[in-house]
Amino acid sequence: PREGFQPQPSAGVFFRPCTATVSGARCAEGACPQPDNGGMTSGYLWLKAIHLVFVSSWFAALFYLPRIFVNLAMVPADSHAERERLLVMARKLYRFSSLLMLPALVFGLLLWLYFGMGKGPGQIWLHLKLTLVVGVIGYHHYCRKLLREFEGLHCRRSHKWFRVFNEVSVLLFEIGRAHV
Repeated sequence: PREGFQPQPSAGVFFRPCTATVSGARCAEGACPQPDNGGMTSGYLWLKAIHLVFVSSWFAALFYLPRIFVNLAMVPADSHAERERLLVMARKLYRFSSLLMLPALVFGLLLWLYFGMGKGPGQIWLHLKLTLVVGVIGYHHYCRKLLREFEGLHCRRSHKWFRVFNEVSVLLFEIGRAHV
């Protein structure tokens, strides 16, 4: 390394440059006032990050559960072991996805009610997002209905139908992701 060289953080990438002045002179090191970030507090950003992790995880489960349904629809009638193994996988995944759904909804409600996300005029996106959330919850519960049909040997849909049904969750995720 060069003698006397000390690496400096890249202003604007990881750290904001200090632009405030005290009596016309630049701020002393570490004494720069916090910039106004429009209400983007650290708590808000952490809560939003945790919310997004749970939403993404919930959707990952919703992506895979219909894929198990495709495989269940293709199981021959005489293959009881394979059918039972897939049913166990589907039950566990549904239970796990329900556990992921709850914190995703709670953290979303906190963002809305505590931090005021979507409040005020011109916030139609929130109404659209809440409609989408209701649709995703409906999709989640419809997966439960389909699982019950498989468990009772009442499901008569083809694997092709489940392949199309599998893509619905992807569309819901992409629509919801457009306004994050």
